[in-house]
Amino acid sequence: MASFTKVNDFVVNLVNHMDLDSDTLKVALTNTDPTSDTDVTADGNGILANITEINYTNLSSRTLSNITSTQTGGTYKLSADDLTLNASGGSIPAFRYVVIYNDTPTSPADPVIGYYDYGTSITLNDGDAFIVDIGTNGIITLT
Repeated sequence: MASFTKVNDFVVNLVNHMDLDSDTLKVALTNTDPTSDTDVTADGNGILANITEINYTNLSSRTLSNITSTQTGGTYKLSADDLTLNASGGSIPAFRYVVIYNDTPTSPADPVIGYYDYGTSITLNDGDAFIVDIGTNGIITLT
């Protein structure tokens, strides 16, 4: 399973701008380290515009489904169903990082929650599928 990195700005955006029970969460794909150029993990940089995305032609929907936002005993957990990305009609460019962002807020627009680093670039050819494995631990847990 890939490692997940939380973006610092997620904390303030969660408090000020996000309703994760009803907002739309999506994934963005990039082959560029999110900490290069404009470091998306640094304070004030946690937006999708600071990510160099690949071209999504030939890729299925990137919207996460069955989002759950729960709190038990002071521990918050954000989760979703695993997402299967399918290449259809051609290949898609290589990617290494799967970025999870909130597509609903407009200020800031598309705040990033965090990203998974798969350690090596992944290429999907026509007909290939890739599963973004959210797993039983969810996207993120805050205590």
